[in-house]
Amino acid sequence: MKFTETALPGVWLIEPVRHNDSRGYFCETFRADLFEAATGVHIDFVQENESESSGGVIRGLHFQVGDAAQAKLVRVSEGCIVDVAVDLRKDSPTYGQHIAVELSHENGRQLFIPRGFAHGFAVISPKARFQYKVDNYYCPQAERTIRFDDPALGIDWPIAPEFRQLSPKDSSAPVLAEVLL
Repeated sequence: MKFTETALPGVWLIEPVRHNDSRGYFCETFRADLFEAATGVHIDFVQENESESSGGVIRGLHFQVGDAAQAKLVRVSEGCIVDVAVDLRKDSPTYGQHIAVELSHENGRQLFIPRGFAHGFAVISPKARFQYKVDNYYCPQAERTIRFDDPALGIDWPIAPEFRQLSPKDSSAPVLAEVLL
């Protein structure tokens, strides 16, 4: 596996090695020992989630606060998305900054997003299936959402406004300055 730290310290792009033959391919999508050696992070994932979305869907920006905060390892098993992580660590020199990475079944890339970040994605293929492991259980009382198009964040979502599909929760979320972290 290839591990590359992004411009946001603690966020890692992970590229598993695929072993191809006439039948298809095999790859390890996670190995705790390699992950810890490359990132310096010991992680115990406790829950894995999957979502499927149609083209034009934007999900996020979501996170959990306090003792319920979650680190995530995200990947796409079908389709293509632009995945976004926003630094919410108040003491970080990159607070309020984001990265956007294309993840797809074809490129096999994954993104590790540590605690203290908001996360969202946009589906840029007709459909996408998205999986993510988390190191803490989902806690509805600790869930927060930041408006995906908050001007202060400056995220360039790759879907024209007239084609965007959002949940009521995501489309009416407050901007970062209004969210209690």
